[in-house]
Amino acid sequence: MSRFILAAVAAVLITGAPAFAAEIKVFSAGAVEPGLVRAIEAFKRASGDTVKVEFNTAPQLAKRLADGDVADVLIAPPAALDAQVKDGKVVAEGRVAVGRVGAGVVTREDLPSPDIATTDQFKQAVLGTESIVYNTASTGLYLEKLFERLGIADAIKAKTTRYPNGERVMEHVIHGKGNEIGFGAITEIKLFEPKGLKLVGPLPAEVQNYTNYAAALMTGAPSPQAGKAFLAFLGSAEAKQAFAAAGIE
Repeated sequence: MSRFILAAVAAVLITGAPAFAAEIKVFSAGAVEPGLVRAIEAFKRASGDTVKVEFNTAPQLAKRLADGDVADVLIAPPAALDAQVKDGKVVAEGRVAVGRVGAGVVTREDLPSPDIATTDQFKQAVLGTESIVYNTASTGLYLEKLFERLGIADAIKAKTTRYPNGERVMEHVIHGKGNEIGFGAITEIKLFEPKGLKLVGPLPAEVQNYTNYAAALMTGAPSPQAGKAFLAFLGSAEAKQAFAAAGIE
């Protein structure tokens, strides 16, 4: 029997009243969505609690918190969590590592896959395509610097389209025309593969970038005890398996 179920039973025995299911509110970066959805399903089965999650990019999450929005748990890159700790919106202790997500190259499923096995081949593929699409969030910020480092930023500027998040990038590529490639978190690309996209592959190993994600309790959490239980579950082997199955290392 799950320790979450045991805790509920214990509450009934001690208080003589049923342990009512809690509703936990989570703000999360979108890159971990496939694994988080699986983990939430497992948590609900074990605890009976409901988890409502809202996905945004890291910059969007920062704006929401600055505007006063509050959840029980925040899932974001560690640097973003550190900034919220300084602002007094996130508890410094009890942070749980969720995993890391790499960046990948995507095309429409009907296009031939460009050769991106090496950094030079990747560079030539980017220069040779008619259109490039990527976001202005964590992945996109890294790609900006990468293209500058490779010396091709000016050459591709005119054929580049940017969007605030990965979802809009994927939708653009799905409905695009001609020889076009996009970039995004591998987990996000996989979500859209059934809709007509193809994951060409991860960035070459020597230029790959991993974005780490962690979860923390918010200081103004409406359901702090339930939030702590959810954080504990995210650190469990069962949750790690759910994230790994979705491509989150």
